[in-house]
Amino acid sequence: MKKKVHLLFIVMLCGMLVLTACGKGNSNKPSDSGNTSGNTAESGNQEGNSKLSPYKITMVYPASAAKDLQLVQDEMSKYLTEKINATIELKPIEWASWEDKTNLMKVSNEPFDLMFTASWFSYAKDAAKGQYLELDDLMNEYGKDIPGVLGDDFIKGSRIDGKLYALPTKKEFGQGFGFLLDKKLVDKYGFDTNGIKSIEDMEQMFKTIKENEPDVAPVASSKFTNIWNAANYDYLATDIGIPRDSKELKAVDMLEDPNFIDFYKRMHQWNQNGWFDKDILTSTEEQGVNMIKAGKAFAVGQSLKPGKDKEMSLSAGVEMIQVETFEPFTTTGDAQGAMLGISRTSKDPARAMMFLNMLYTDPVLLNMLDWGIEGKHYVKVSDNVIDFPEGVNSDTQTYPNPGGWMFGNQFNSYLWANEDPNKWEEFQKFNDRSERSIALGFSFNQEPVKSEMASLTNVMKEFEATLRSGAVEPEPLLEKWKAKRKSAGFDKVKAEVDKQLAAWAESQK
Repeated sequence: MKKKVHLLFIVMLCGMLVLTACGKGNSNKPSDSGNTSGNTAESGNQEGNSKLSPYKITMVYPASAAKDLQLVQDEMSKYLTEKINATIELKPIEWASWEDKTNLMKVSNEPFDLMFTASWFSYAKDAAKGQYLELDDLMNEYGKDIPGVLGDDFIKGSRIDGKLYALPTKKEFGQGFGFLLDKKLVDKYGFDTNGIKSIEDMEQMFKTIKENEPDVAPVASSKFTNIWNAANYDYLATDIGIPRDSKELKAVDMLEDPNFIDFYKRMHQWNQNGWFDKDILTSTEEQGVNMIKAGKAFAVGQSLKPGKDKEMSLSAGVEMIQVETFEPFTTTGDAQGAMLGISRTSKDPARAMMFLNMLYTDPVLLNMLDWGIEGKHYVKVSDNVIDFPEGVNSDTQTYPNPGGWMFGNQFNSYLWANEDPNKWEEFQKFNDRSERSIALGFSFNQEPVKSEMASLTNVMKEFEATLRSGAVEPEPLLEKWKAKRKSAGFDKVKAEVDKQLAAWAESQK
């Protein structure tokens, strides 16, 4: 009997030891291990930072490394240590090297926390590959302020198949469309730009410039035809889009759309009129701006936002004004125009989300990231207006903005003394009046037809530049384009777009 009691006691003791050991080994709070399973809401509170273990957040984004990057990084780390017991490593990568270097980071499973992404920068493709974590649960736990800052439309437009894999920058919500004009020529000829509503309204100006300024191209760069396309279609795949004014959730073949054909007939007429620059087949928007700067061009097409002309005037060194030829328009691509995703290799996704929450709510942190250290990189003129310190200018600054449009809540970003003091109020008005696409929130997954998409892209490159330049009558060229496109798999891609769009529409019900 005594032996049985002793044996029972030993078994119970061993069981207690095992339970205790298991309890210690499965603590998932970020304060202990950096994992997020079972984290408590208290861990996300800034006041609760003493319960969090130290952690370094690594953020990867496209930019040149500023001379004072380390100084700013150290200052941000001091501030973050007080708030969420974290430091920061800012990891800018040159635009030219971005794709190669970030692809290597992804395939090698390199640990990092946050990475810039966008609709035009592999967001959908990387999300499909599982590169970024789903964020709804993390946001509900550690980024509770973010939905209130962004609003429903920003978040809806950022989802892929209903799931949120990255958070968008709060900035302009959509694109405006039109031209930047050389102000000295506008003044010289007394052009009234206030009533401009369409590209047709621009034609009398171009005619006047052509007749009176023989050394000035009325329009530089055919790239503005991209802007016309973006203003008139929610572009889903190569040559496939939903017309802006469509009341039906139905994709069309853009090359067969009468509106598309009529526009390119107009471009052919502009070319015949001699309104384009001589390098129209190859010239870029940047070259167009440089031509205006050199007094060689009058207008260049641009996607617009409030204050775009002031920004460009500052960077180009010549005064320009902007005119809208279309009201702003918001598609899924616009909503996903600048985002930060949390990597699947992050060692503490909860801490990364705490940091994101601060980028949307904490002006001190955001402006450190955007502009650097007060007194060294900028001085305050008023509460939200800044200027360069004495002896510093745009050429000598040691922490140029790394890309403020990439990060958090830009409505909390300081304005420069030469900017419109009402810039953010104007942005809000712009966002409010931007027309939402009927397919806002839909992203086409190219994976089922990726080989056909590659072939269609090659076909498009063969014909697109000629069409955009207006060098030939559009209809015969479009017929050749469509014939070659068919053998490249266009019908299969169109069927896949229709299938996915129908499934998405059903999910929205």
